[in-house]
Amino acid sequence: MARQRKSKEPKSAADIKLKQPDRSGPSDKTLLDLAQGKDLFSQAEERRRELAKERGEVIEERRAEDDEEERNVLSPGADRFMEAMLYTISLSMLHLTFDILVQKQYGKEMDYRDVAIRTARAWVVFLILFWPLHPHEANPTLLPGFPRKYQQPLRQTIFGIMSAVSGCYLIHISNNYDYLAVMKQAPPVGCLWLWAVIELELVNAVLSLIVAGGYLWYYDYKVY
Repeated sequence: MARQRKSKEPKSAADIKLKQPDRSGPSDKTLLDLAQGKDLFSQAEERRRELAKERGEVIEERRAEDDEEERNVLSPGADRFMEAMLYTISLSMLHLTFDILVQKQYGKEMDYRDVAIRTARAWVVFLILFWPLHPHEANPTLLPGFPRKYQQPLRQTIFGIMSAVSGCYLIHISNNYDYLAVMKQAPPVGCLWLWAVIELELVNAVLSLIVAGGYLWYYDYKVY
């Protein structure tokens, strides 16, 4: 005959003893500890990268980095504008330096207001010349209708002529003109000469300097 268990009446809340939970943690190593101890996660990540590389897949992390780099890259137009500002402002500062030096050379009293005005005017001229002449991916065509493969040689020809003419003219005015003409013309001509040499390839730059040196030697001029 089956026994019938006596059902225990539930204890009241007052009869239940309160007890703090066990916060000591597991006494033995867990699976996570074992995996970290054997560096299984790093091995799994390396294996995943190898398999992705074999299949020609792009890893998501690398793709995310590339996307971030693409977002940070300026557009060609903005990059061209920033490059133009960098070059022309640098040339303007060089013009300012030349202007001050040439006035100091002739012992003229410095008028910084006039110097600042001349520097600002020079910057405008440099920007007008730099914008179409300087090669950039946003400005590959200098002369529309001209074959693209001849655009760079055309630029080199222009800068070569600019370098040779500017160098020879600077030597000429330094030896033949009075100090007022030298103070007025030497700073911008010197900046154009330097800029043209920078834009030229090495061989063309050397050739343009040889032309200026030959002009100096032929007319027996002196360098001041």
